[in-house]
Amino acid sequence: MIITLNLQKICFVSALLLFGLPLLAQPSKTLKLSEAVDQGLRDYPSIKAKRNLYNASSSLLQNTKNEYLPNLIASIQQDYGTVNSQFGPLGAVGIAGAGGGLAVASSGPLYNTQSWNAAFGALYLATVNWEFYTFGRVRSKIKMSGSQVLRDSADLMQEQFVHGVRVSGAYLSLLVAQRLAAVAQSNLERTQSVQTAVKARTRTGLNAGVDSSLASAEVSRAKLLVIDARNFEQQTRTQFAQYLNMAPEPYSLDTTYFTSLPQEMTSRQDVKNNPQLIFYQRRLELSNQTASFLRKSILPGFNFFSILQTRASGFNYNYSPALDNYSKSYWDGINPSRSNYLLGVSLSWNVMSIPKIRQQVNAQRYVSAAYQNEYELIATQLQDQLILADQRIENSLQSAREVPLQFKAASEAYQQKSILYKNGLATIVELQQALYLLNRAEADMSVAYISVWQALLQKAAASGDFSLFIKQAR
Repeated sequence: MIITLNLQKICFVSALLLFGLPLLAQPSKTLKLSEAVDQGLRDYPSIKAKRNLYNASSSLLQNTKNEYLPNLIASIQQDYGTVNSQFGPLGAVGIAGAGGGLAVASSGPLYNTQSWNAAFGALYLATVNWEFYTFGRVRSKIKMSGSQVLRDSADLMQEQFVHGVRVSGAYLSLLVAQRLAAVAQSNLERTQSVQTAVKARTRTGLNAGVDSSLASAEVSRAKLLVIDARNFEQQTRTQFAQYLNMAPEPYSLDTTYFTSLPQEMTSRQDVKNNPQLIFYQRRLELSNQTASFLRKSILPGFNFFSILQTRASGFNYNYSPALDNYSKSYWDGINPSRSNYLLGVSLSWNVMSIPKIRQQVNAQRYVSAAYQNEYELIATQLQDQLILADQRIENSLQSAREVPLQFKAASEAYQQKSILYKNGLATIVELQQALYLLNRAEADMSVAYISVWQALLQKAAASGDFSLFIKQAR
């Protein structure tokens, strides 16, 4: 079962069977496996995180499409100041170096002395800048953003698929743990029953005192097994609760898996459609689209631009140092009086971007090659796991057919040894050996059918056909 997003996710959990002792108080409502999967898919934080990332990339795709729209800037400026002017050069470098402060852009006649005449003025400006043809650069960026959406969508589907397998595996493991705990408890009760009988026969002199010691030792061993089983069950229950994003609690699970086998074992889905493999494929496609965008980012672009400018001033057209014909009225200063427009097309190309971008393209190609290597590795591992799952299903079915015979024989052997021991015809060691074989057969009987379901889950995880398992689950 593959349960992570990196290469280690391909490794299947080799041991799903954990021992445990269920709590005495069980909830009345049985938690079905399909209900547990739905609960895990609905509330698990990693799935919510993947869904948010997918929504984010979808929004970024729409934003990338909107980048093709022209820039339309409207500006209104109203000022009050003087209009002294002077011949002389000026550069903006000093202004920027001084911390980006503002500079005066007044225009007016040349004075031989400073004048402090001031009036209102205004500037109304609308500009359009549209890079309408980019030789495929914008289209390539949109495709790259679309590939990112597909990647994040595949990542979300992979996480849902993987977590569904996680929850199902933990459910079966906890189910087995609870049953094996009951077997351990039954074994303890049997050993205590034998201990009672042995002590009674020892007191009457029918058996040696050493038999009583051996029986007591067996009871102690059974109690220790129960304690160990309780620890394992608590770990299994905690893991299962974590996958459901819930607090650990006693779970009443569906026990029909101990008595029924799946009817369908064949998947018609190609391994290439495994959600985990699709994610790696989408990641490779995104890397290729990124390389394509980087290649096209060095291309030039055609820009259409237009400017509409309207100015207003409280200074009259014939204002001069000799004639102070200007108005201090605010409304006179902001009333538009002169307008200009400009239309143009430009071709811009950063020629030096060619050597700068080239190495980025090469690096992205190496990333794509690495993703291709990982894709091939995972595809091979999934195919091998699928073969292993088929072999495990076959072996599990054979075990399911064999364990009833083993349990029947072990039960009969225990009954015979018990009778023989009571009649002094068998030793305590022989009775304990029969008891051990019965306990082992009972444990094997408990997990035989579940092992088939676990093998089917492993096949579903390898093939990517989770419906093969969940449609037969209850």
